Amino acid sequence: MKTTAAVLVELARPLELADLDVPALKPGQVLVEVAYSGVCHTQVGEARGHRGEDKFLPHCLGHEGSGIVRECGAGVTKVKPGDRAILSWIKGSGLDVPGCVYDWAGRKVNAGGITTFATYSVISENRLTVVPEGMSLRLAALVGCAVPTGAGVVFNTAQPRPGQSVVVFGAGGIGCCAVAAATLSGCTPVIAVDVNPDKLTLAKRLGASHTINGKTSDAVAEILKLCKGGVDFAIEATGVPAVMRQAMACVRSQGGTAVVVGNARFGSTLDLDPRELNQGKRLFGTWGGDNVPDRDYPRYCKLLAAGRLDLEPLMTGGYGLADVNRALDDLEHGAAHRPILEIGAAASAAKAA
Repeated sequence: MKTTAAVLVELARPLELADLDVPALKPGQVLVEVAYSGVCHTQVGEARGHRGEDKFLPHCLGHEGSGIVRECGAGVTKVKPGDRAILSWIKGSGLDVPGCVYDWAGRKVNAGGITTFATYSVISENRLTVVPEGMSLRLAALVGCAVPTGAGVVFNTAQPRPGQSVVVFGAGGIGCCAVAAATLSGCTPVIAVDVNPDKLTLAKRLGASHTINGKTSDAVAEILKLCKGGVDFAIEATGVPAVMRQAMACVRSQGGTAVVVGNARFGSTLDLDPRELNQGKRLFGTWGGDNVPDRDYPRYCKLLAAGRLDLEPLMTGGYGLADVNRALDDLEHGAAHRPILEIGAAASAAKAA
């Protein structure tokens, strides 16, 4: 059988739609008919060449989505044909199969353990989680990356207590999920910082008590006006080293914590004043929100399905697989919050259901 996929053939060039031959499944692999795929800034960085040399060209893209299991390779026990599944780059339980190679008219196209910009995709078992009954596949797609990374950095990495203060730098998909999670955790104030007024409006809708435009004001000074001595937690979700420095500058001494989740461009460096560490400030990194998918994803699904995490406003629709380059452009230039690709018959069937 064949799959139509968006393929990165050359860095800094548009993705190409290609009809690829799907190989026979290896043990631990699963064939999924993709219904929805989120578009993440990581894919923008990959496509634009911001992550350095790419040794795997040409290759497929996409690491966040949902779909229907159609076939399982030997040894797969986590899902079965007909199951609705979350597709996530974060490894959970199950067999770990590093990648897949498709054939494109005699040319080899690489894929990792997961790719989602395709009508059908071969996925490693450990990147799949069954979608609970009653939850839409469209909403479930966010649990592939945006929700576990953004909410996980609050719930798992920072772990604020109710009443503690949080500032989130960058109100994109990850940052807005962090804002919503901090609000749900009872944090106050919850401050969002961005340079895009539309993103600040969305952050306010998702629970931010205060918003600051980093282009028109001194963000650190404004934060320190709101929280004398500094905030308890700063979450950096832009990938810009200068903003990472701001995150450290605005947390309080003796226990204030800055968490960096944003992906910086290849070759970037971060300079810090070591005296801030002597003041007892802490700087944390995170691996995608430090999730254990089998533990955390069911929790996120319950919160989403119940409306406790109301992230519908984050999702920007109106894109099919053929619109993938427009989705990447819109995300890069701030014209979309979290573009959602509606892919083929699986998305149509999901909407009809």
